[in-house]
Amino acid sequence: MVLLNQLPDNILQWFAIFLSIIIEALPFVLLGAIFSGFIEVYVTPDSVNRLLPKPKFLRILFGTLIGFVFPSCECGIVPIINRFIEKKVPAYTAIPFLTTAPIINPIVLFATYSAFGNSVRFVLLRLIGSLLIALVLGCLLAYVLDSDILKDSANSNHFRDYSSEKGHHKFFLALGHAIEEFFDTGRYLVFGTLVASAMQIFVPTHFLTTIGHSPLMAILVMMLLAFILSLCSEADAFIGASLLSTFGIAPVIAFLLIGPMVDIKNLMMMIKSFKPKFIVQFVTIASSLVAIYCLIVGVI
Repeated sequence: MVLLNQLPDNILQWFAIFLSIIIEALPFVLLGAIFSGFIEVYVTPDSVNRLLPKPKFLRILFGTLIGFVFPSCECGIVPIINRFIEKKVPAYTAIPFLTTAPIINPIVLFATYSAFGNSVRFVLLRLIGSLLIALVLGCLLAYVLDSDILKDSANSNHFRDYSSEKGHHKFFLALGHAIEEFFDTGRYLVFGTLVASAMQIFVPTHFLTTIGHSPLMAILVMMLLAFILSLCSEADAFIGASLLSTFGIAPVIAFLLIGPMVDIKNLMMMIKSFKPKFIVQFVTIASSLVAIYCLIVGVI
């Protein structure tokens, strides 16, 4: 305790923010790891092919909308996406799910509704924006971009067959995979959280507010702020609402859209599983689409 009291205030604040983000994120990472473990053991490529519709666009639409009934926070979504793709879910189905699931799930939509004074407008703007961006990303992966997005190391378990395993043994195999996934992903979460919490302390926010005068700059500043803060999607609406009077509607919507798609935490976890080329494409395209959508929102 004496040693802690001797540390500078900004270091203590850094540790406090780091712990608060970790405590907020870990339950969702654990949940994502558990889903990932059970997907690995119980879901087969054949069962995936039977479930998914055949036309490509319907598969894109399926991935875009499934987050309504299969919600996941961005803190735990990457291991789930990794496992789905290993099970032959197309990237153009999985990536729209990664994009929308942390935004369109009922908990996040209700939090958005409450944070903005029971405003349906903000809920709709956030919902429509995420769906449009997911559809564009899905279509690009289906028809334009390379859909082989996993690193070779992430594909190492691709052909493991658990169909012969039975009963309790199969269940414990799933739990074993979940534990392995949790600790493997957790180290990226810890590193990402250290960076995010440090940036909150050492990047002056007053500098960000002073450069956000033009509509485009305000949108870009709020997107950068969402990346730096790396908030959980269940809580970011309340921070966004507090910034509404300073920045306006369009920049706040940009803050609410880009944060669950790209922040420091999930970027670190993406680096573990996805090819660098795809990560650059995903960040560039998602950021550009968010900016364009919010510029349109600012006009109408």
